[in-house]
Amino acid sequence: MVTIRLTRRGGKNAPFFHVVVTDSRKRQGGTVLEQIGFFNPVARGKDRRLELDLARIDHWTKLGATMSDRVRALVTSARKQAAA
Repeated sequence: MVTIRLTRRGGKNAPFFHVVVTDSRKRQGGTVLEQIGFFNPVARGKDRRLELDLARIDHWTKLGATMSDRVRALVTSARKQAAA
């Protein structure tokens, strides 16, 4: 089963997450099919907090990929920002 989820990067006390499409049976930092964005929860100043390729997310969900709860919330907020 294919899933869209976050994989953690960055150092201690400086989390940074990639939004990736991967096989759900693989471990979190393992092989990915495609990287479709990033999430920086501690962004300051002009740093971007969230960047997602919504077209690729739609593509993968049409093929049957499921999103994790956190990614689903991030996609919802990204769509609201894009609409505004």
